[in-house]
Amino acid sequence: MDSAHRVVNVCAVAIRNRDGLVLTVRKQGSDGFMMPGGKPEPGETPLQTACREVNEEIGLTPDPTRMHHRGLLEAAALNEAGFTVRAETYEYAPTDEQHELLASLVPQAEIAELRWVDPAMSCPSDSASQAPLNTEQIFPLLARTPLL
Repeated sequence: MDSAHRVVNVCAVAIRNRDGLVLTVRKQGSDGFMMPGGKPEPGETPLQTACREVNEEIGLTPDPTRMHHRGLLEAAALNEAGFTVRAETYEYAPTDEQHELLASLVPQAEIAELRWVDPAMSCPSDSASQAPLNTEQIFPLLARTPLL
């Protein structure tokens, strides 16, 4: 199979708390952590996919006007060996009310675990078990981007 056809297209959403930690999720059956997000449904725009997936996976209902597009990022796929993940990546700026709820979020749908990590990866545990998209693309981007 040609490598151009070995791409998984998704949307990924970075959410940082007031301390600058970013939320990562581990799906059931996976050992690795990734951003909330997933594959688009037929007819969905990337923004619609991002909002739907955040709601489904962590129970937070995002305001689409607070989603900031950070780019189309690529890295080796975490759960599909030999594939590249191509992610329309957003950063969500929670409302003040949502910031209060972030600490009490619980996994929903196919999510088994939530983990808050420092995108500067200052502790070894921050990069442990993280998807390549996180460690190679999203974390470095967030580490140099001011909090929203």
